[in-house]
Amino acid sequence: MTFGEQPAYLRVAGDLRKKIVDGSLPPHTRLPSQARIREEYGVSDTVALEARKVLMAEGLVEGRSGSGTYVRERPVPRRVARSGFRPSGGATPFRQEQADVTMRGTWESSSEQTEAGAAIAERLAVRRGDRVMRTRYLFRDAGEPMMLSTSWEPLALTGRTPVMLPEEGPLGGMGVVERMRAIDVIVDNVTEEVGARPGLAEELQALGGVPGHVVIVVQRTYFASGRPVETADVVIPADRYRVAYHLPVK
Repeated sequence: MTFGEQPAYLRVAGDLRKKIVDGSLPPHTRLPSQARIREEYGVSDTVALEARKVLMAEGLVEGRSGSGTYVRERPVPRRVARSGFRPSGGATPFRQEQADVTMRGTWESSSEQTEAGAAIAERLAVRRGDRVMRTRYLFRDAGEPMMLSTSWEPLALTGRTPVMLPEEGPLGGMGVVERMRAIDVIVDNVTEEVGARPGLAEELQALGGVPGHVVIVVQRTYFASGRPVETADVVIPADRYRVAYHLPVK
C-alpha cells in the first residue's frame, strides 16, 4: 500500500510527537516556539501553528497562559475491570474491585424519573416518552475522577417496587442482576459495545480532562428473556485508563 506524502504540519507534528514519546522532550518541557519550529523545519508560521494544534488535540501538550506550550505529564494507564462473571455477594464490578484494601475508590450518585428519548427508548424496547429511572454516577479513585456512568431502567418494570431506586432501599447498591431477581426478573444476558469519541464538555469537566480529549464509551444493556431491563453508558478517560475484560470460557 502506498500513501501520499504527508502534509507538512503532520510531518512536523509527527517528529515532535516522536521526541515526546522517546523522552527527548520530557514532561513539563516547553515545546519549541513557533519561530523555532518554523526555522528548524523550514515551514511557515501557519504550518507550525497547525502542528502545535495537532499535539494539543492529542493531549500531548498543553498551553499555559502567558508562558507557552508545555509537554504534559503522561499518566500510566490504569485498569478498569469488566468481567463475564460475578463474584458472590452481588455487588457491582466497581464495588467488587474496590473491596481490595489497596484500592481507594468512592462514588456518588443521583436518581431521577424522566422520559425516555428516542435512543434510550430503542435500547430499552419501550416507547419514546415512557417513564424511566435515570441514575448518574461519578466514580473516583483516590479522590481522582475516573469514570462516569448513566443508567436507565423502565419504570413499567421497576416502578413501585423495592428496587425502583438503584442506590436506595434494601438492595441499594447491589448489581442489576441481584436487584432484578428480587422482583422475579431473571437477567440471563448482557451486551457491551465499546467505542471512542471526543468527550463532551460536561463529561470532561467532571473527569478533569481538556477539550479534545478522547473518552471510551461502554454501552451496556442487561436482558431478561430477550427483554432489556437496564441500559447504561459508561464513560472513561482514554488517556488514563484501559478497559480490561475477563471472559470465562464455558
